[in-house]
Amino acid sequence: MDITYVSALSALAGSMIGGLTTGSTNWLTQRAQARAGRRANEMLRRSDLYRDFIVAASRSYADALMTSDPKIEDLVELHAMISRMRVMSTSPIVVAADKIVRVIVDTYSAHNNSALEVRDLIKAGTKIDVLKDFSEAAREEMHLFGVL
Repeated sequence: MDITYVSALSALAGSMIGGLTTGSTNWLTQRAQARAGRRANEMLRRSDLYRDFIVAASRSYADALMTSDPKIEDLVELHAMISRMRVMSTSPIVVAADKIVRVIVDTYSAHNNSALEVRDLIKAGTKIDVLKDFSEAAREEMHLFGVL
């Protein structure tokens, strides 16, 4: 075999290996970036859902402390959010959210509180922070996903 052929084949093989390496590196990089983007989007969706749930549950709980007339549309909205959580969240999140809705429903059937009684509940720290377990579970989930 002539030395010129060896030289040409070596150059061709080197070009092919270099091209394959570059192509593989680009493919792996784009794949990792796409995965990171999907993960960030998923955490943003969860974060938005948790925020909306906290706002809606707070509003419903405040209403339940003061009145005995439940707003059915608010309770249905909370249940809809919990159903979405069942699809995308861990079970501690769903359990904590279910617990909050049960507390809200029970509070509607309990004694109505005056503004002074609510103030005393806040000062005493009893029966007022129903979102604590949910918030801690959400924070733990965010920490598991590397957000916090």
